[in-house]
Amino acid sequence: MKATALAHPNIALVKYWGKRDEALILPHQSSLSLTLAPMSVSTTVEFGAVSSDQVEINGHTAKGSERERVLRVLDVVRSETGGRLGPARMVSRGDFPAAAGLASSAAGFAALAVAARAAAGLPAEPKAASILARLGSGSACRSVQGGICEWRRGERADGADSYAVQRFEAGHWPELRMVVAIVNRDEKEVKSRDGMKHTVDTSPYYPAWVKDAEAEVPRAVEIIQRKDLQALGELAERNAWRMHATSLGAQPPLCYLHANTLGLIEHLREQRKKGTPVWFTLDAGPNPVLLTDAAHEVAAEALARACGAVDVVRCVPGGDAVLKSEHLF
Repeated sequence: MKATALAHPNIALVKYWGKRDEALILPHQSSLSLTLAPMSVSTTVEFGAVSSDQVEINGHTAKGSERERVLRVLDVVRSETGGRLGPARMVSRGDFPAAAGLASSAAGFAALAVAARAAAGLPAEPKAASILARLGSGSACRSVQGGICEWRRGERADGADSYAVQRFEAGHWPELRMVVAIVNRDEKEVKSRDGMKHTVDTSPYYPAWVKDAEAEVPRAVEIIQRKDLQALGELAERNAWRMHATSLGAQPPLCYLHANTLGLIEHLREQRKKGTPVWFTLDAGPNPVLLTDAAHEVAAEALARACGAVDVVRCVPGGDAVLKSEHLF
């Protein structure tokens, strides 16, 4: 009745931005991401050892919507096992900044889904875990498996066909690197789920975004298949710009970019002209993730630090969420 799982965050190369169903967290369009190691979140779940549900995240007792999202996932597991499980204790800890546009919730809910299912005695099924993780955080469905994963938007109203599938294993492109440039560690003022809803509801550019992003997924898959770094970098940059353009077009405008974010992005352009193959992608936050190869990751880190990054994490393609024998309590 107790299990611990470790999962990695993911960074979308083709972004998820906006829900067609808020309750089930169903997206308007498909997305494609790369799982990142070594950044990770570990989560321990135990059923039946406490008198009421306890939720701790990064050393703090979870409250409000944060707690409710965790309990929703646990309630689904309890329902799936016929209600025989008692209250749960959940402890989760990450080794990178939360709520800073680095997909901490993706790693956290993927780890929670895998750990909760294992603690309940349910079989290890990536599809089931992906659907469960999605109920906590949409992008979490893409962190259950490693490598390159596609979250298929699905068509069914109940969300049964909206989950992530692994398109390429972590070892498909071992030279691929992503360098996380942390220019600001603070929690963002507008969380992703609120920003998405605001954008969907008020941005006149949103319908065009949905059509364009859906079409980018098969293009990205083909590019990754042939391991074309320049083509992937160009696709990732334009998709990120277009996602942020929808937010800037909302009313009132929503801007996740900081001065250091823009400065770093502009510097990358100059360095590409000098022959350094480095591009960026950017989720809903100020911290760019630089896309490059193993031969240039040191140069990419130096660029990030020169442009004001307070910390830099060099990442390789990460693997699947896994169970661990060491528990957090």
